[in-house]
Amino acid sequence: MANWRDGNGILLVGADPAEIPLEVAASYGARTRGLLGRDGIDGAMLLTPAASVHTFRMRFAIDVAYLDRELGVLAVVTMAPGRLGLPRLRSRHVLESAAGAMASWGLRAGTTIKVDVPGRLTPR
Repeated sequence: MANWRDGNGILLVGADPAEIPLEVAASYGARTRGLLGRDGIDGAMLLTPAASVHTFRMRFAIDVAYLDRELGVLAVVTMAPGRLGLPRLRSRHVLESAAGAMASWGLRAGTTIKVDVPGRLTPR
């Protein structure tokens, strides 16, 4: 899944998915900025490429899903502000959301997500 671009899309999780708003941060600037300076997020943010994240200077706790190159979930963790996440072997993308959101979507290790962005629909 090369050639990701900054922008918006839809995240789909599970067999009968709800449409979850998604922001894609593919450029260096967008990945560096991430969720810094925000008080929350409606939906999720996909950082690509990425193998780890931090929550220094963040205002809220987040759920973090580490994804492989096929958008399979390797691990899901909740991180409080001021933490440094360890890099995950095989992680190519990181999905971030407000703490507790991923559990409500049914997203867990072993799940494969689908991303719908203009010009790209990832296979299921």
